[in-house]
Amino acid sequence: MTFPDPYAPGAGQDAFQPPPNQGYNPPPPNQGYFPPPAGPGYNQANQGYDQAPPSPGLSPAPPVPAAYGYGQYPAVAVPQGMYFDQPSDLLLPDGTQLASVGRRIGAYFLAIPLAIVTLGIGYIVWGLIVWGNGQTPALQVLGMRCWRPETNRVPGFWFMALREIPGRIIDGLLSFITLITSFVLFVSGKQHKALHDYIAGTVVLYDPNKVLAS
Repeated sequence: MTFPDPYAPGAGQDAFQPPPNQGYNPPPPNQGYFPPPAGPGYNQANQGYDQAPPSPGLSPAPPVPAAYGYGQYPAVAVPQGMYFDQPSDLLLPDGTQLASVGRRIGAYFLAIPLAIVTLGIGYIVWGLIVWGNGQTPALQVLGMRCWRPETNRVPGFWFMALREIPGRIIDGLLSFITLITSFVLFVSGKQHKALHDYIAGTVVLYDPNKVLAS
């Protein structure tokens, strides 16, 4: 098949037109542009831009636990009516707090005039009465009470007797070295426990509203 010379005189635009009933043959079927296959990839529904399917053989990362992050404290099962005291890492009853160093030192020096006023014997009798409530006479006057974190209960009479008799003997009366050691542990420890507290397993709480009285 031949076409007229487009440069021949008088050819004009008709020289560029194919003969009648002839034209460009369409491409055979199944050739040309293929649509992308269905599945995860580019421009698919519910897929983000430039997202590719995960590589085979790789498992997804485990989910991040709730409330996980820098500076988070570990989860603690807190019983009803109690709270977790972060500075001391203790579970304490609502309405109480760990007694401060100053209040504890005040109780130590308050015991001296109380013993003098009650002539010693009265102080001992007073102590025997309030030990069952987890207190000493000085702790009772200043609104404090002993607490046993191991059982989450106020210590009874015998634990207080262990704290106040052999505990005090080891604490300060045995030697000057144990007295200094007890004071350093008391001031520097986050639970403010002296040697007699370690012996009886107690801490001292400030209980202004007498929550622990019952």
